[in-house]
Amino acid sequence: MEINFLILFFTGISFIIYGINSFVSKKMISEYERWGYKNQRIILGSCQLLGGLGLFVGLAIPPLLSVASFLLMCMMLTAVFVRVKLKEKIDKMLPAILYVALNLVLFYNSTDWFYS
Repeated sequence: MEINFLILFFTGISFIIYGINSFVSKKMISEYERWGYKNQRIILGSCQLLGGLGLFVGLAIPPLLSVASFLLMCMMLTAVFVRVKLKEKIDKMLPAILYVALNLVLFYNSTDWFYS
């Protein structure tokens, strides 16, 4: 199995689960409040859910994979900056940093369609 597919599968499932949890998990609801994004929780959760689904649909429609991975990378980069602003410890930032890196890899490897 190709490493790119494993990254896509892991990232896609993670964002789908995270997006759903943004709607229903009491812990996630309190996290959004702590981050200062209580009023944006539904839209951010929707973006995570749609981004995760976009990665999978992008297997059939390559430009969508590029767009979804790029936007998820930007979302996670913003999450890193939010955590820096809140002066959180590095261990709290590591998941967001990991997803920045994983989506950067997906984006980089998905742009082949653009040059064909």
